[in-house]
Amino acid sequence: MVPQREGGQPMRAYVGMDVHCKECVFVAQGEDGRKLVEGRIETSAEGFESLRTRYGLEAGTRVAIETGTVAFFAARHLARQGFEPVVVDAHEVRLKASRPNQKSDRRDAVELCEGVRRGIYRAVIHVPDATTQRLRETLSRRRHFVRLMTREVNAVKYMLRAEGLADLARKLKTDAAWDALHERMSFAPDQQAHLSCHRAVWSCAQAQVARLEAELDELTRHYAEPCRRLQAIPGFGPIVSLTVVAALSDVSRFPSAKHVASYAGLVPSTYQTGEREHQGRITKRGSPDLRAMLCEAAHQAARPRHPLNPFFARVCARHGYRKATIAVAHRLLRISFAMLRKGCEFDVGRLGVEAGPFEVRSTRWYRMKDASARSKAPVTRPGSGLPGRRAAFPQAAAGSATPEN
Repeated sequence: MVPQREGGQPMRAYVGMDVHCKECVFVAQGEDGRKLVEGRIETSAEGFESLRTRYGLEAGTRVAIETGTVAFFAARHLARQGFEPVVVDAHEVRLKASRPNQKSDRRDAVELCEGVRRGIYRAVIHVPDATTQRLRETLSRRRHFVRLMTREVNAVKYMLRAEGLADLARKLKTDAAWDALHERMSFAPDQQAHLSCHRAVWSCAQAQVARLEAELDELTRHYAEPCRRLQAIPGFGPIVSLTVVAALSDVSRFPSAKHVASYAGLVPSTYQTGEREHQGRITKRGSPDLRAMLCEAAHQAARPRHPLNPFFARVCARHGYRKATIAVAHRLLRISFAMLRKGCEFDVGRLGVEAGPFEVRSTRWYRMKDASARSKAPVTRPGSGLPGRRAAFPQAAAGSATPEN
């Protein structure tokens, strides 16, 4: 099936495959661009195996597929058959198509085959191993049910506000809080029945979250060492650490920290032409779960004792809270990448900001009581009629005495 060169050696073949849920359309070409074979196979392990047994494609043949729902499934089974899968971003495939207005399954397969043969694709998606892919899916399912819990709580708060019961809309994160709200709404039986419906969905989602977290505990054993190092970063917990490890997967595929930030979509979009240069919002490319987890960890930088609080405060004063949060999330990602690549521990002294611990100063104001209350317990300094320093500033240090006039 594969043509021969002049010296008798087989010619290298390239395959473009348009993958769908039920079947795949593929086209194979030789090095010279001549079509070797085309056809349809089932989207299953048996269908991918027939590429070698039925159509005679050799092991090591590059097979290009575009991103989609079953792209990773097809890539894993193609790799098991000895092929070299190349997963390309679907946006790039459409932008570089020679006939963008003539779209069909066969035309997409031809475009993929010609693109991988000529090597014009740059946005090649990394295919993680089976364990990392399972970790990604488990984290994604957990985040789905957490969002479902949040939606139910927000729906209950909206219902209470619509009925003029905004004072009852408090945090509903535990069963005790739901029980207390149910008792306080005894005077409104209709809203109490609706509350029971929302609570049933919330309880079901909470049970699924607990089940998925137990599965995450088992997966954590494969990534115990990197997760332990990442959790030393202030604001990083088990979920944030696992999300970073799952999203980055093999850190050796990134040349520098700038590429990691671009991969996560935490860099500003740029438009430069002539003398005009404009930087807009972040690109938001890559994993949205990774950006969400990093931003949640970045909110902790608003606390005075956080190591990145001086950096956060400086950006917040100039550009606002939201941009400061994104800037801290960008920096946390670069720190995480450096720790995973070098295998080192978290060191506050290498952050390039002021070192802690930081001093927290609070100012307290006191109101003077009436004359009768002041006359009962006068506290004055020797040689003056003014109140003593301890009475005016009780939080002052014990050894800071003021010289008398």
